[in-house]
Formats: sequence, structure tokens, C-alpha cells
Amino acid sequence: MTYARRIDLRSDTVTQPDETMRVAMSGAEVGDDVLDHDPTMRRLEEEVADRLGVAAALWVPSGTMGNLIATTIHLRRGDRFLAPRGAHVLEAELGSTAWLAGGMPQPLDWANGPGRISADDVRAYASAAAPYYSLTTRLLCLENTHNFAGGTVTPPDEHAQLVAAARDAGMLVHLDGARLWNASVALGVPPAALTVGVDSVQVCLSKGLGAPVGSLVGGSSSFVTEARRVRKMLGGGIRQGGVLAATGLVALERMDDLAADHANAAALAAGLAELGWEVRPPETNIVIAAVPDTTAALESLARLGVLATALPGAIRFVTHRDAPAHDIAEVLRRITAARSPAPAA
Repeated sequence: MTYARRIDLRSDTVTQPDETMRVAMSGAEVGDDVLDHDPTMRRLEEEVADRLGVAAALWVPSGTMGNLIATTIHLRRGDRFLAPRGAHVLEAELGSTAWLAGGMPQPLDWANGPGRISADDVRAYASAAAPYYSLTTRLLCLENTHNFAGGTVTPPDEHAQLVAAARDAGMLVHLDGARLWNASVALGVPPAALTVGVDSVQVCLSKGLGAPVGSLVGGSSSFVTEARRVRKMLGGGIRQGGVLAATGLVALERMDDLAADHANAAALAAGLAELGWEVRPPETNIVIAAVPDTTAALESLARLGVLATALPGAIRFVTHRDAPAHDIAEVLRRITAARSPAPAA
């Protein structure tokens, strides 16, 4: 059987801007952001800074650019930076922190569970007493939620321990919070509770919140002043950016909607487990299912009109606002039907 309607669970970036966002774009107050600071962009940056508990924030076209701006500011060429194994900054940003920011990456194993590293491992890379020819470990890059670990969450107490370990070792801390909103909703704490002590943070609006484009990088006022300069250097200066920032303001009002995505992910994982799939219960909106052959699994799902992505030895499904509960039920129905024997003639 073939299905005319595809259900796209490849990522929460596939969402389409709805009518409310499109109307907000059409009516946005705009100006030249490079010259005068677009007024709608300014409103968005101030709102995000307030929610994150930082002094200032800067809109950037993508999370990758936000992370690169932060690492460019924090690192000197040849400095080592630490990050959890499988972190987005290590695996999905084309090595830009090494190539452009000049950092030497050091992955840390998940000592405290999927996607979660230990303070002891951070301390193990302290370089204060090392010989002059040793690497200088200058930066700890955290990720919350951890994408490739399955949207796993680092709670505030563990975050505080990691930041303290970095501080004790003389390191700076950058938080890749592309899905920090998901972590906030899952834990029932404000986003600012998950940024305490960091030198910079990046958050995304074009994932679960449904904006068509945009992330923000935040920190101290002096950090954001330098970030604006580096953004321009990287080609990220936007002129009438208020057209895009308006969608971000709408997106921020939808943060509580992420709870539905989390519930849908839990329902999908439970249904797959009942069908014999090896699935770990999700903490947020990402479901990781182990499979022996990722290519065959993706092809089989595609025949059912279900789109997902491959990870090493697994398939990743991401629930989002454009795939409501009835779509998740339909995915499970299609997979179940494909497993059922054909009726006798």
C-alpha cells in the first residue's frame, strides 16, 4: 500500500509558519538592523535576553552561526574545548569551531547517562599545572537538550556542577541551547534556571517553536557587542530583519505548546516498543529507535509515507507542532499494518 500523505518526523525544523506568523511578518515595524538596529529585532533580542537571564542577546540566522560566534570569541587558536560526545558543535557544524575558531575539540563520554557528562571529567582536563607546550583547555561547550543522545535533558543541579568545575579549572562555558525551551518545559523550570553561570548561550526559534528561521546568542553586554562584530564578519548582518524577528516573537509565546510534542514522542516510543522496536523512553521530543540496518529501515518507513533520519545503528524521529497526536497514531497504524500478514484470498 502507498500513502499519498507524508508524515515528516525528520526534525522539528520542518514546521511551516502559520497564518499568525505570516501576518506578523507582513505588519512588522522594520529598519536597517546593521545601521540603526531594527526595532522589531531589538524587541525580540530584549525579550530573549530576559527569558534567558542574560544581559543581552543578538539575533543570528542559524544556531550554527550562534555557536561559531561564541567559540570564536572565547577561543584562541590552538585552545582545546570540551563537549559531550555527539554534541551538535562536534558532529553537525562541519568542524567550524576547529576550522574557523581554531579550537581543538575534545569529546567527553556520557558518564552520567545519555548526553550527560560529569564534573570530574571536566576537571580532568584542567591545564593550569600542565607544561607550557600542553594544550590550554579554555572552553566547555554544553548542550541542553542533547540532540543525538535523544533530546536528553541536563537538570539545573548537574548544570551547576559542570559550570563550577569549569570555573575551578579556569574555563569559560558556552551553552548550545538550541532546544533549551524543550528542557525548560520538560523540567518545569524557567529557561534562565538552565543558563546560570554561563558566559554565552545560543537558543533556536526555528525548531520546536515553529519560526521559519533564526537563533539568538546571548551573554554579557560586552560579549554581545563583540558578537555583533563577528556576526558581520561572518556575513550574518541582516537589514530589515524585523520581518524575521516578528515570527520569533510569535514563537516565544508558544513555548508551553512543546509539552504536546513531548507527549506525542512518548506515545510514539511506547507504540514502537509494543511493536517490538528497541526504544528508550524519550525525555523531550526526540525518539531514538535502534535498528540493525538504518538504510533498510528508512526505505521501509518511506514506503509507508513516514520520514525519519538515520543515526549510527538507529533511526531518529522528532515530533513537532505540525505533526499532531493523530499523525503519531497514523504512523503507528501504518507500521502495524505493514507488519500484519495479508488476508487470505
